[in-house]
Formats: sequence, structure tokens, C-alpha cells
Amino acid sequence: MKVYKFGGASVKSADGVRNLCGIVSRERGKLVVVISAMGKMTNALEVVANSFFSHRPDTGRALQAVIDYHEHIVAELFCDNRAEIDAALSPLYDRLRRILADKPSLSYDYEYDRIVSFGELISTTIVATYMHTQGIGARFVDVRGCIITDANHRDANVNMEISGTLCRKAFAEEAIYVTQGFIAGTETNQTTTLGREGSDYSAAILANLLDAESVTIWKDVPGVMNADPKLYDDVKIIPLLSYKEAIELSYCGASVIHPKTVKPLKNKRIPLHVKSFVRPDEPGSVIEEFTGRLDLPPIYINKNNQVLLSLTPRDFSFIAEERLSKIFAVLASYRLKSSLVQTSAISFSLCVDYNEVNFSKMVEELHDEYEVLYNTDVELITIRHYTKEIVDKLIGERTVFVEQRNRLTARFVVPVERR
Repeated sequence: MKVYKFGGASVKSADGVRNLCGIVSRERGKLVVVISAMGKMTNALEVVANSFFSHRPDTGRALQAVIDYHEHIVAELFCDNRAEIDAALSPLYDRLRRILADKPSLSYDYEYDRIVSFGELISTTIVATYMHTQGIGARFVDVRGCIITDANHRDANVNMEISGTLCRKAFAEEAIYVTQGFIAGTETNQTTTLGREGSDYSAAILANLLDAESVTIWKDVPGVMNADPKLYDDVKIIPLLSYKEAIELSYCGASVIHPKTVKPLKNKRIPLHVKSFVRPDEPGSVIEEFTGRLDLPPIYINKNNQVLLSLTPRDFSFIAEERLSKIFAVLASYRLKSSLVQTSAISFSLCVDYNEVNFSKMVEELHDEYEVLYNTDVELITIRHYTKEIVDKLIGERTVFVEQRNRLTARFVVPVERR
């Protein structure tokens, strides 16, 4: 059996859903189709969650924007035959409205998971129902009942043993299945999520537990590129990558795959294909076990939505191991991921993914013990297999707040350039 994963760009419109169905209909064997939220709906639902948790008056308007987006796609796909899709979507809309009509709990992460998860629930409902109207007998599976995690909301840890038993039962038949990426559930039926952009990880988990022959991630690019074609000219496709190189790239922020994706596949030597949903017949890229030397070009990665945080102890004591462990414990408690760290005798700087609500709370907690300085309008540029010429080309005369280099990788924290 195979696992296909379709991201938000592939289902951002009615034409995208039709194209997905065309790709899936060509597969004759057992297939698990993992789908993300449509378009930028995770971002839109984060706006809803933030507004709800902060008791802002625009929650209803933010929710209506989410519903309107999906309804526009539904109107194009189902035309006058709306009975089946309306019956499937109405309970989801009503459940989300009921959540937002109540008062939020004291846990932002809990509220985030139960609100933002509706992006995947709605997208898979639309896709599975449309497949049914097109004669594709896809079976809908709510993944929250078979990928089981702890209650570590927004970055939940999967119980592979329990999940394996449940997944093998849920996906037992020779069929096409439609299920959600990114989301999961606890033993007590609470919704959790696996980390931002976690649909790739969901596909890898399912492939591992179901002993899939391969995973294919369908993107709006023709494979793994050495740079983002939206930002740079003259980019190249990389036809073959080792698991090790892929892990390095994903850790540095490459958006082509989620950082946790590779390990479940490497453990069972399942190849990962990255292909274009626009040109599905092209070979794309493959990530697999490879021990030889790969002649790779310089690969550059821009990681946005970063904040550079600098901490100096108010008592001018050294930044030693005990202090570092406490700082990272605070980061973990607010689900903030560090992308880069740098220390000196009495200061500690780090780049973290920016989340307005949690970052503000974290700074407030650190403020008593540390002088806290930060820049929110920064990006992290990583150049893997760098050369002097590439560094000069990408960085040039730009202001560099933090720079790190080793034999293969150079990283720079710089102000965001408006393009």
C-alpha cells in the first residue's frame, strides 16, 4: 500500500480538489490519502483561536471568513447537488460555533488544538464527499480515533504501540482512504495537533504503522529544490537525497518536509517521494537510504516568522548549564521552538518561531530574572553546502544580528527584507 499526502496548496480551490481526485483515481492499489487544511486555513483558524482566547470582539467575523472560504469551494464543486455535503459540513460548523460561544479555558494550547483542527476536518469532509460524487469509493477515517497521543497540546507525542493497533484495524481493507494530517487524539478523546505543518509527519506515522511501500508528498514545486522558487531565480531540483541530508534540511527550516517526518520512514526504510501535483507525471525527488557521497549544490532556506530574543541575567551571573536548562524549560512550557541558539559569558540569544500570545507570556515570565531584548521582524537564512560566493550573494551588505558557521552550514539572522 501507498500513502499520498496533499498539502493546503493542492486543495486551495475547487480545481485543486478536482486535480487531487484525478491523481488519486490513477492509483489501483490500497491507498491512504492524508490531507491538510485548505489553502491558508490553518493561519485563518489561528486568527480565530487567538481572538477567542483573547476575548476580542472580532471572533465571529474571523470565523465567518473561514466558513465563507470553504463555502465558495463547495459551491463550485457541488453546484445544485448540495444535500450530501451540507449534511456532512453543518455539524462541523455548528460544533465550532458552540466552542466559540463558550468561554475559553485557561490553556491556550488546548483551545488552539480544538479550534485549529477544524481546518483538516472540513477539508477531508469536502474531499471525501466530492470523491463519492465522482464514483471514487473513498472511505473517510477520522484520524483522531487511530493516531493516539499524549495531552501535550500543539506538539503531541504519538503512542506508536496503541496507534499501530488502531491504525491496522481502521485501514485494514483494500481501499482508498481519506484522512487528516496534523491532528490526532488522546485516549480520553481530546483533540491534539502534532506541530505546525505536521501533516507530513502524520503521513510518515501512518506509513510506518501500516508498513507502506512508499510515501508521496504532493507539492506545488516539482520536487525538493535547492531554494524556494518564490524567492529566488535559477533554482535547481535535487533528484536524490539521503535521509540524513533531509533531516538536516528540515531542521534548518526547509518547508518541503516537516522536521519529524524522516525518522519514522528511515526506521522502516520507506522511500519518500516529493512530486508536483501540477505535473504529476514528472519524476520529482526521492529521499531514501543512501550511504554514498552526493554532489549537492548550495541549498538555501529562508525561515520567516522568527523573533530574535536576547537574555542577560540581571545579576550579571554566567550563562551556565543550570540557567540554560531553565530557559529551555520555559520555552518548552510555551511550545516555542528554537531555531538557533548562541551564548556568551553573560548573554544568551536565540531565534524562535513567533506566536504573539505565547511569546508575550514567556517574556513576562523571564523579565524578573533577565534583561530581555528582542526583534520580531527577522528571518533566519540557512545556507547548506555554502560557498563564499553564495554567502556574498545572499547576505551581501545586509545587517547580520547573529552568524553561525560549521563545515557544511552557515546561518544568519537578519532583518526581514520587504520583497
